[in-house]
Amino acid sequence: MTPRGDTIIRTVGLTREYAMGAEVVRALRGVDLEIARNDYVAIMGPSGSGKSTIMNLIGCLDTPTAGQYWLNGVEVSQMSDDQLARVRNREIGFVFQTFNLLARATALHNVELPLIYAGIGARERRKQAEAALTAVGLADRMHHRPNELSGGQRQRVAIARALVTEPSIILADEPTGNLDSQTSGEIMRVLHELHEERGQTIIMVTHEHDIAQHAARVVTLHDGLVSSDNRKAA
Repeated sequence: MTPRGDTIIRTVGLTREYAMGAEVVRALRGVDLEIARNDYVAIMGPSGSGKSTIMNLIGCLDTPTAGQYWLNGVEVSQMSDDQLARVRNREIGFVFQTFNLLARATALHNVELPLIYAGIGARERRKQAEAALTAVGLADRMHHRPNELSGGQRQRVAIARALVTEPSIILADEPTGNLDSQTSGEIMRVLHELHEERGQTIIMVTHEHDIAQHAARVVTLHDGLVSSDNRKAA
């Protein structure tokens, strides 16, 4: 059964097991999940609940032991590593806790990087990177290097880099984990604006309840299964 047209992510019986010596760790035990286009979802859970595993599977960084996963109408659960890499580059924008910026490159060049890998010409690259940085409020910081930016500004560069290829989803892994509470609020406002104004689909993995409350929907994992799935009242 393939997903409906408004469903961007669908998993059926998603299972991931790891061999740890003679022991088998069942990180995911059969997760059924649907996420609609333009939704804003937080995935929560204690350590060992499976939230990092499901992030890796949704982000096409890993493949399931069993079950099915559709992304944007295409079943990716049986793809090879090369096929998954192409899907990642085209469909997914990643935002990491540690920013993952090149220290010697300007904000503009950091944001251009995915477009270089995609084979986009220099003039178009610059135009798209400038637009992405403007979208996250950094039009006046394009030529600054990471060490000349605050933690919040660095994370906004990372969000612009995730946005620049116009991906189907933005996957944010603990996006405020290295930031103080005031700066965390600033980053959550950026994500909120991207969701509200651009209709961006956002999936955020977090262990912080106050951060999860910024999302429209909170999915909680426990022992490799969905234990709750709650949507905020409109």
